[in-house]
Amino acid sequence: MCHRYLRRILLGVCVLITSGCQPRASEFRDGDIIFHTSRSAQSEAVQRATRSKYSHMGIIFFKEDEPYVFEAVSPVKFTSLQKWIDRGKNGRYVVKRLVNADAVMSAAGLKKLRDSARQFEGKPYDLTFEWSDDRIYCSELVWKMYDRALGIEAGRLQKLREFDLSEPLVKQKVGERYGARVPLDETVISPQAIFDSPNLVTIDRR
Repeated sequence: MCHRYLRRILLGVCVLITSGCQPRASEFRDGDIIFHTSRSAQSEAVQRATRSKYSHMGIIFFKEDEPYVFEAVSPVKFTSLQKWIDRGKNGRYVVKRLVNADAVMSAAGLKKLRDSARQFEGKPYDLTFEWSDDRIYCSELVWKMYDRALGIEAGRLQKLREFDLSEPLVKQKVGERYGARVPLDETVISPQAIFDSPNLVTIDRR
C-alpha cells in the first residue's frame, strides 16, 4: 500500500518540477472523461458531421494506481492513459469531470461505474452508430455508463439527421456505412454533445 502511495507522490512531484512530465495523472480521478482528436480513418468525417474538434473519448480509471482509459475501439477495452494520449493528434487532450463529482463519485457510485464497464468490456466497435448494446462506439459507451450507473445524462441525445451530412467526406463515409438507406432517425450521441454538457467542468487541457 505504501508503495502505491509513493508512486502517486512521485508522479505529483514530477508534474510540479517539469511540464515535460505528461500527463498530470495525479490530478485525475476515477470517472473523469477524456477527449482527444483521433487520427483514425473516420475522425475527420466525425469532426465535420458534428462540428467538433474532438472525435474520440473515454473514461479514466485507475488500476493498481496506474491510469487507464476505458474506451470503445475494437473491442471495448482499457488502454494505458499515456498510450491513449499518444494515439491522439499532437498528444493533445481535454479532461472533464462532473460538477458534483464529490457527491456522486462516492465509493458506491464508482463501484456502479466499474460494474457498468464490465458489462461493456469486450464488445465490438459499432461502425454504424446504432443505439443498441450489441456493438458500441466511444461516446455511446460513456453516455450509457453514466446514465445506467449514475442516472446522469452526460450530453444531449440527438438524431442522426441533426448532424451535417452534406460535407463530401461525410457523404462518402455515410455511403460506405449505410448505402442508400441512411437511418436518419437513429438515436446518437456525439463526443461534442458530451463535451458541451453543463454537467461537466474542464479540469485539464493540453
